[in-house]
Amino acid sequence: MKLEGLTVLDLSLFLPGPAATQLMADHGARVIKVENPRAPEPTRSAAAFPWQQGGETVMFRNTQRGKESIALDLKTEAGKAALLALARKVDVVVEAFRPGVAQRLGIDYASLSADNPGLIYCSISAFGQTGPWRDRPAHDTATVAAAGILDVTRSPEGHSGPAIIGIPIADMLSSYLALSGILMALNRRHLKGEGDFVDISMFESVLAASPNIMGPVFGGDQAPERLNERTHGGNAMLNVYETGDGQYLALGGGEHKFVEALFEGLGRPDFVPAVTGPAGKGHWEAIAFLRDTFRTRPRSEWEKWFVGRDICWSPVVSLHEAWQSEHVLERGMRFSDGDGNDHIGSAIKFAAEPAQIRTQLPAMGEQTAQILDELDLTEAYRKAILDGL
Repeated sequence: MKLEGLTVLDLSLFLPGPAATQLMADHGARVIKVENPRAPEPTRSAAAFPWQQGGETVMFRNTQRGKESIALDLKTEAGKAALLALARKVDVVVEAFRPGVAQRLGIDYASLSADNPGLIYCSISAFGQTGPWRDRPAHDTATVAAAGILDVTRSPEGHSGPAIIGIPIADMLSSYLALSGILMALNRRHLKGEGDFVDISMFESVLAASPNIMGPVFGGDQAPERLNERTHGGNAMLNVYETGDGQYLALGGGEHKFVEALFEGLGRPDFVPAVTGPAGKGHWEAIAFLRDTFRTRPRSEWEKWFVGRDICWSPVVSLHEAWQSEHVLERGMRFSDGDGNDHIGSAIKFAAEPAQIRTQLPAMGEQTAQILDELDLTEAYRKAILDGL
Protein backbone atom coordinates (compact mmCIF):
# COMPACT_ATOMS: atom_id res chain seq x y z
CA MET A 1 0.00 0.00 0.00
CA LYS A 2 1.05 3.57 -0.63
CA LEU A 3 1.94 4.46 2.97
CA GLU A 4 3.38 1.14 4.08
CA GLY A 5 6.47 1.62 6.23
CA LEU A 6 5.31 5.00 7.55
CA THR A 7 4.70 5.43 11.29
CA VAL A 8 2.33 8.14 12.52
CA LEU A 9 1.92 9.30 16.11
CA ASP A 10 -1.61 10.62 16.60
CA LEU A 11 -2.16 12.94 19.58
CA SER A 12 -5.46 14.34 18.26
CA LEU A 13 -9.05 13.81 19.38
CA PHE A 14 -12.56 13.98 17.89
CA LEU A 15 -12.61 14.38 14.07
CA PRO A 16 -10.08 16.45 12.05
CA GLY A 17 -6.87 14.72 13.17
CA PRO A 18 -8.32 11.21 13.59
CA ALA A 19 -9.98 11.32 10.16
CA ALA A 20 -6.66 12.22 8.53
CA THR A 21 -4.71 9.54 10.37
CA GLN A 22 -7.38 6.91 9.66
CA LEU A 23 -6.98 7.62 5.95
CA MET A 24 -3.28 7.02 6.42
CA ALA A 25 -3.96 3.78 8.29
CA ASP A 26 -6.35 2.63 5.54
CA HIS A 27 -3.49 3.03 3.05
CA GLY A 28 -0.87 1.15 5.03
CA ALA A 29 0.61 3.50 7.64
CA ARG A 30 1.14 2.32 11.19
CA VAL A 31 -0.83 4.77 13.33
CA ILE A 32 -0.20 4.88 17.08
CA LYS A 33 -2.91 6.73 18.93
CA VAL A 34 -1.93 8.33 22.25
CA GLU A 35 -4.72 8.39 24.83
CA ASN A 36 -4.77 9.83 28.31
CA PRO A 37 -5.78 6.93 30.60
CA ARG A 38 -7.78 9.38 32.71
CA ALA A 39 -9.51 11.00 29.72
CA PRO A 40 -9.64 8.64 26.71
CA GLU A 41 -10.71 9.50 23.18
CA PRO A 42 -14.12 11.27 23.59
CA THR A 43 -15.72 9.49 20.63
CA ARG A 44 -15.54 6.24 22.57
CA SER A 45 -18.31 7.60 24.81
CA ALA A 46 -21.88 6.54 24.09
CA ALA A 47 -23.03 9.40 26.30
CA ALA A 48 -21.69 11.90 23.77
CA PHE A 49 -22.14 9.75 20.63
CA PRO A 50 -25.15 7.51 21.36
CA TRP A 51 -25.45 5.60 18.08
CA GLN A 52 -23.59 2.29 18.35
CA GLN A 53 -22.91 -0.96 16.53
CA GLY A 54 -21.17 -3.93 18.05
CA GLY A 55 -20.62 -2.21 21.37
CA GLU A 56 -18.70 0.74 19.90
CA THR A 57 -19.93 4.13 18.75
CA VAL A 58 -20.37 4.56 15.01
CA MET A 59 -18.19 7.67 15.22
CA PHE A 60 -15.31 5.86 16.92
CA ARG A 61 -15.49 2.93 14.50
CA ASN A 62 -15.24 5.26 11.51
CA THR A 63 -12.38 7.44 12.75
CA GLN A 64 -10.15 5.05 14.72
CA ARG A 65 -10.08 1.72 12.90
CA GLY A 66 -6.79 0.08 12.14
CA LYS A 67 -4.86 2.07 14.76
CA GLU A 68 -2.93 1.04 17.85
CA SER A 69 -3.60 2.69 21.21
CA ILE A 70 -1.01 3.56 23.84
CA ALA A 71 -2.16 5.04 27.14
CA LEU A 72 0.13 7.84 28.34
CA ASP A 73 -0.43 10.64 30.81
CA LEU A 74 1.75 13.36 29.32
CA LYS A 75 1.72 15.32 32.57
CA THR A 76 3.72 12.57 34.27
CA GLU A 77 7.45 12.11 33.94
CA ALA A 78 7.07 8.55 32.70
CA GLY A 79 4.37 9.40 30.18
CA LYS A 80 6.34 12.28 28.72
CA ALA A 81 9.51 10.16 28.55
CA ALA A 82 7.63 7.51 26.57
CA LEU A 83 6.19 10.13 24.23
CA LEU A 84 9.63 11.60 23.57
CA ALA A 85 11.04 8.14 22.93
CA LEU A 86 8.22 7.41 20.48
CA ALA A 87 8.69 10.73 18.70
CA ARG A 88 12.30 9.86 17.97
CA LYS A 89 11.16 6.79 15.99
CA VAL A 90 8.14 8.04 14.01
CA ASP A 91 7.79 9.82 10.68
CA VAL A 92 4.76 11.99 11.42
CA VAL A 93 3.15 13.56 14.48
CA VAL A 94 -0.41 14.92 14.33
CA GLU A 95 -1.76 17.00 17.21
CA ALA A 96 -4.81 19.20 17.75
CA PHE A 97 -4.16 20.88 21.08
CA ARG A 98 -4.97 24.54 21.49
CA PRO A 99 -2.01 26.65 20.34
CA GLY A 100 0.67 26.76 23.02
CA VAL A 101 -0.34 23.56 24.84
CA ALA A 102 2.17 21.31 23.06
CA GLN A 103 4.93 23.79 23.83
CA ARG A 104 3.97 23.89 27.52
CA LEU A 105 4.09 20.09 27.59
CA GLY A 106 7.49 20.10 25.88
CA ILE A 107 6.21 18.11 22.90
CA ASP A 108 6.04 20.85 20.25
CA TYR A 109 7.79 20.68 16.88
CA ALA A 110 10.95 22.43 18.09
CA SER A 111 11.31 20.01 20.99
CA LEU A 112 10.63 16.81 19.05
CA SER A 113 12.49 17.69 15.86
CA ALA A 114 15.68 18.38 17.83
CA ASP A 115 16.06 14.60 18.19
CA ASN A 116 14.29 13.70 14.93
CA PRO A 117 15.19 16.28 12.25
CA GLY A 118 13.23 14.41 9.58
CA LEU A 119 9.99 14.63 11.56
CA ILE A 120 6.83 15.93 9.89
CA TYR A 121 4.76 17.60 12.61
CA CYS A 122 1.19 18.70 11.82
CA SER A 123 -0.81 20.95 14.16
CA ILE A 124 -4.55 21.34 13.54
CA SER A 125 -6.34 24.14 15.39
CA ALA A 126 -9.39 26.37 15.00
CA PHE A 127 -7.62 29.52 13.79
CA GLY A 128 -3.95 28.55 13.39
CA GLN A 129 -0.83 28.88 15.49
CA THR A 130 -0.43 32.64 14.96
CA GLY A 131 -2.61 35.72 14.57
CA PRO A 132 -5.01 37.62 16.83
CA TRP A 133 -7.58 34.79 16.89
CA ARG A 134 -5.18 31.94 17.69
CA ASP A 135 -6.40 31.57 21.29
CA ARG A 136 -10.13 31.76 20.53
CA PRO A 137 -11.89 28.48 21.40
CA ALA A 138 -13.94 27.08 18.53
CA HIS A 139 -15.16 23.90 16.91
CA ASP A 140 -16.58 23.38 13.44
CA THR A 141 -19.74 25.53 13.44
CA ALA A 142 -18.03 28.54 14.99
CA THR A 143 -15.21 28.50 12.44
CA VAL A 144 -17.71 28.15 9.58
CA ALA A 145 -19.64 31.11 10.98
CA ALA A 146 -16.42 33.16 11.26
CA ALA A 147 -15.62 32.39 7.62
CA GLY A 148 -18.89 33.94 6.42
CA ILE A 149 -20.33 30.66 5.19
CA LEU A 150 -23.26 30.32 7.59
CA ASP A 151 -24.46 33.75 6.44
CA VAL A 152 -24.86 32.50 2.85
CA THR A 153 -26.22 29.09 3.88
CA ARG A 154 -29.94 29.74 3.79
CA SER A 155 -33.01 28.48 1.99
CA PRO A 156 -33.13 29.74 -1.61
CA GLU A 157 -36.85 30.31 -1.08
CA GLY A 158 -38.04 32.74 1.55
CA HIS A 159 -36.04 34.55 4.19
CA SER A 160 -34.72 31.98 6.62
CA GLY A 161 -31.89 32.62 9.02
CA PRO A 162 -28.50 30.94 8.70
CA ALA A 163 -28.65 27.14 8.64
CA ILE A 164 -26.28 24.64 10.22
CA ILE A 165 -24.44 22.84 7.42
CA GLY A 166 -25.25 19.13 7.29
CA ILE A 167 -21.64 17.94 7.59
CA PRO A 168 -18.76 19.36 9.68
CA ILE A 169 -17.04 20.98 6.73
CA ALA A 170 -14.32 22.79 8.70
CA ASP A 171 -13.39 19.57 10.46
CA MET A 172 -13.24 17.54 7.27
CA LEU A 173 -11.66 20.20 5.04
CA SER A 174 -8.92 20.75 7.60
CA SER A 175 -8.47 16.99 7.86
CA TYR A 176 -7.93 16.65 4.12
CA LEU A 177 -5.62 19.69 4.04
CA ALA A 178 -3.65 18.18 6.92
CA LEU A 179 -3.22 14.97 4.93
CA SER A 180 -2.22 16.97 1.84
CA GLY A 181 0.30 19.03 3.80
CA ILE A 182 1.79 15.95 5.45
CA LEU A 183 2.21 14.19 2.11
CA MET A 184 3.81 17.29 0.55
CA ALA A 185 6.23 17.52 3.46
CA LEU A 186 7.05 13.81 3.19
CA ASN A 187 7.83 14.26 -0.48
CA ARG A 188 10.13 17.18 0.37
CA ARG A 189 11.81 15.05 3.03
CA HIS A 190 12.36 12.34 0.44
CA LEU A 191 14.13 14.88 -1.80
CA LYS A 192 15.98 16.96 0.79
CA GLY A 193 16.08 14.85 3.95
CA GLU A 194 14.44 17.60 5.99
CA GLY A 195 11.34 17.51 8.21
CA ASP A 196 8.83 20.34 8.48
CA PHE A 197 6.07 21.87 10.57
CA VAL A 198 2.55 21.97 9.06
CA ASP A 199 0.12 24.56 10.52
CA ILE A 200 -3.50 23.80 9.59
CA SER A 201 -6.37 26.11 10.56
CA MET A 202 -9.96 24.89 10.39
CA PHE A 203 -11.09 28.47 9.72
CA GLU A 204 -8.63 28.86 6.87
CA SER A 205 -9.62 25.53 5.38
CA VAL A 206 -13.11 26.98 4.89
CA LEU A 207 -11.74 30.25 3.48
CA ALA A 208 -9.63 28.26 1.03
CA ALA A 209 -12.74 26.41 -0.19
CA SER A 210 -14.44 29.67 -1.22
CA PRO A 211 -13.03 30.78 -4.62
CA ASN A 212 -16.32 30.35 -6.48
CA ILE A 213 -18.22 32.70 -4.12
CA MET A 214 -15.66 35.51 -3.74
CA GLY A 215 -16.74 37.64 -6.71
CA PRO A 216 -18.77 40.21 -4.73
CA VAL A 217 -16.14 40.45 -1.99
CA PHE A 218 -13.03 40.79 -4.17
CA GLY A 219 -14.67 42.36 -7.24
CA GLY A 220 -17.24 44.57 -5.56
CA ASP A 221 -16.02 45.04 -1.98
CA GLN A 222 -19.42 43.93 -0.67
CA ALA A 223 -21.25 40.99 0.83
CA PRO A 224 -23.13 38.77 -1.64
CA GLU A 225 -26.72 39.67 -2.40
CA ARG A 226 -27.82 36.12 -2.06
CA LEU A 227 -30.53 35.88 -4.72
CA ASN A 228 -28.32 37.60 -7.26
CA GLU A 229 -25.58 34.99 -6.92
CA ARG A 230 -25.40 31.79 -8.93
CA THR A 231 -24.58 29.44 -6.03
CA HIS A 232 -26.80 31.01 -3.35
CA GLY A 233 -30.23 30.83 -5.00
CA GLY A 234 -30.04 33.34 -7.83
CA ASN A 235 -29.59 30.80 -10.63
CA ALA A 236 -32.53 28.73 -11.84
CA MET A 237 -30.27 25.80 -12.70
CA LEU A 238 -28.43 25.73 -9.35
CA ASN A 239 -31.38 25.59 -7.03
CA VAL A 240 -33.62 23.46 -4.83
CA TYR A 241 -37.30 22.97 -5.59
CA GLU A 242 -40.17 21.48 -3.59
CA THR A 243 -42.21 18.74 -5.26
CA GLY A 244 -45.91 18.11 -4.91
CA ASP A 245 -45.53 15.66 -2.04
CA GLY A 246 -43.43 17.98 0.13
CA GLN A 247 -40.14 16.45 -0.93
CA TYR A 248 -37.43 18.21 -2.94
CA LEU A 249 -35.21 17.96 -5.97
CA ALA A 250 -32.06 19.86 -6.85
CA LEU A 251 -30.81 21.20 -10.14
CA GLY A 252 -27.04 21.32 -10.31
CA GLY A 253 -25.67 22.46 -13.68
CA GLY A 254 -26.26 25.57 -15.78
CA GLU A 255 -24.51 24.76 -19.05
CA HIS A 256 -26.52 25.74 -22.14
CA LYS A 257 -27.33 22.16 -23.15
CA PHE A 258 -28.79 21.44 -19.71
CA VAL A 259 -30.88 24.62 -19.78
CA GLU A 260 -32.26 23.73 -23.20
CA ALA A 261 -33.07 20.15 -22.18
CA LEU A 262 -34.97 21.31 -19.10
CA PHE A 263 -37.00 24.19 -20.47
CA GLU A 264 -37.72 22.63 -23.86
CA GLY A 265 -38.84 19.50 -22.00
CA LEU A 266 -41.18 21.61 -19.87
CA GLY A 267 -42.54 23.46 -22.91
CA ARG A 268 -40.96 26.83 -22.07
CA PRO A 269 -38.01 27.34 -24.43
CA ASP A 270 -38.57 31.09 -24.10
CA PHE A 271 -36.76 30.93 -20.75
CA VAL A 272 -33.54 29.60 -22.28
CA PRO A 273 -31.90 32.95 -23.21
CA ALA A 274 -32.43 34.47 -19.75
CA VAL A 275 -31.38 31.38 -17.83
CA THR A 276 -28.16 31.03 -19.81
CA GLY A 277 -27.35 34.61 -18.81
CA PRO A 278 -26.00 35.99 -15.50
CA ALA A 279 -27.65 34.95 -12.25
CA GLY A 280 -30.04 37.32 -10.53
CA LYS A 281 -33.08 39.20 -11.73
CA GLY A 282 -33.02 37.64 -15.18
CA HIS A 283 -33.55 34.21 -13.61
CA TRP A 284 -36.27 35.11 -11.15
CA GLU A 285 -39.24 34.54 -13.49
CA ALA A 286 -37.88 31.16 -14.52
CA ILE A 287 -37.26 30.22 -10.88
CA ALA A 288 -40.87 31.09 -10.03
CA PHE A 289 -42.07 29.00 -12.97
CA LEU A 290 -39.99 26.02 -11.85
CA ARG A 291 -41.24 26.32 -8.27
CA ASP A 292 -44.85 26.24 -9.45
CA THR A 293 -44.19 23.47 -11.98
CA PHE A 294 -42.29 21.09 -9.70
CA ARG A 295 -45.07 21.38 -7.10
CA THR A 296 -47.55 19.88 -9.58
CA ARG A 297 -46.21 16.30 -9.21
CA PRO A 298 -44.70 14.13 -6.50
CA ARG A 299 -40.97 13.46 -6.45
CA SER A 300 -41.40 9.93 -7.79
CA GLU A 301 -43.07 11.20 -10.94
CA TRP A 302 -40.37 13.79 -11.51
CA GLU A 303 -37.74 11.10 -11.12
CA LYS A 304 -39.37 9.24 -14.01
CA TRP A 305 -39.62 12.44 -16.05
CA PHE A 306 -35.89 13.16 -15.75
CA VAL A 307 -34.85 9.66 -16.89
CA GLY A 308 -33.03 9.89 -20.23
CA ARG A 309 -32.85 13.69 -20.20
CA ASP A 310 -29.43 15.33 -20.26
CA ILE A 311 -29.95 17.49 -17.16
CA CYS A 312 -27.85 17.79 -14.00
CA TRP A 313 -30.29 17.00 -11.21
CA SER A 314 -30.92 14.78 -8.20
CA PRO A 315 -33.73 14.10 -5.80
CA VAL A 316 -32.94 15.44 -2.35
CA VAL A 317 -32.65 12.12 -0.53
CA SER A 318 -32.32 11.43 3.16
CA LEU A 319 -28.98 10.39 4.59
CA HIS A 320 -30.46 6.92 5.08
CA GLU A 321 -31.51 6.72 1.42
CA ALA A 322 -28.11 7.88 0.22
CA TRP A 323 -26.22 5.16 2.10
CA GLN A 324 -28.58 2.44 0.84
CA SER A 325 -27.95 3.22 -2.81
CA GLU A 326 -26.61 0.63 -5.24
CA HIS A 327 -23.85 3.01 -6.34
CA VAL A 328 -22.55 3.53 -2.79
CA LEU A 329 -22.48 -0.21 -2.18
CA GLU A 330 -20.94 -1.19 -5.53
CA ARG A 331 -18.04 1.25 -5.10
CA GLY A 332 -17.36 0.11 -1.57
CA MET A 333 -18.17 3.34 0.22
CA ARG A 334 -20.28 1.33 2.64
CA PHE A 335 -19.19 -2.12 3.65
CA SER A 336 -19.58 -4.47 6.60
CA ASP A 337 -16.85 -6.16 8.58
CA GLY A 338 -16.94 -9.81 9.64
CA ASP A 339 -19.16 -8.96 12.60
CA GLY A 340 -21.70 -7.08 10.51
CA ASN A 341 -20.65 -3.59 11.60
CA ASP A 342 -20.89 -0.85 8.99
CA HIS A 343 -17.89 1.17 7.80
CA ILE A 344 -17.33 4.16 5.56
CA GLY A 345 -15.04 3.01 2.77
CA SER A 346 -12.06 4.78 1.22
CA ALA A 347 -12.85 7.55 -1.27
CA ILE A 348 -9.26 7.41 -2.56
CA LYS A 349 -9.26 4.60 -5.09
CA PHE A 350 -5.90 3.61 -6.55
CA ALA A 351 -5.60 1.22 -9.49
CA ALA A 352 -2.46 -0.21 -7.90
CA GLU A 353 -2.17 -0.86 -4.17
CA PRO A 354 -5.68 0.22 -3.17
CA ALA A 355 -6.66 0.68 0.45
CA GLN A 356 -6.70 -2.46 2.58
CA ILE A 357 -8.89 -1.40 5.47
CA ARG A 358 -8.19 -3.00 8.82
CA THR A 359 -11.45 -2.84 10.71
CA GLN A 360 -10.24 -3.82 14.16
CA LEU A 361 -10.64 -1.18 16.86
CA PRO A 362 -8.15 -0.74 19.70
CA ALA A 363 -9.29 -0.83 23.30
CA MET A 364 -7.96 2.13 25.23
CA GLY A 365 -4.26 1.48 25.75
CA GLU A 366 -4.50 -2.02 24.26
CA GLN A 367 -1.03 -1.94 22.68
CA THR A 368 0.68 -0.02 25.50
CA ALA A 369 2.91 -2.85 26.73
CA GLN A 370 3.86 -3.92 23.21
CA ILE A 371 4.80 -0.38 22.15
CA LEU A 372 6.73 0.27 25.37
CA ASP A 373 8.82 -2.82 24.62
CA GLU A 374 9.97 -1.10 21.42
CA LEU A 375 11.25 1.96 23.29
CA ASP A 376 14.44 2.72 25.18
CA LEU A 377 12.80 3.31 28.58
CA THR A 378 13.85 2.53 32.13
CA GLU A 379 12.01 -0.28 33.85
CA ALA A 380 10.78 2.23 36.42
CA TYR A 381 9.10 4.34 33.71
CA ARG A 382 7.62 1.27 32.06
CA LYS A 383 6.19 0.04 35.35
CA ALA A 384 4.77 3.47 36.21
CA ILE A 385 2.94 3.65 32.87
CA LEU A 386 1.53 0.13 33.07
CA ASP A 387 0.49 0.61 36.69
CA GLY A 388 -1.51 3.64 35.60
CA LEU A 389 -3.74 1.71 33.23
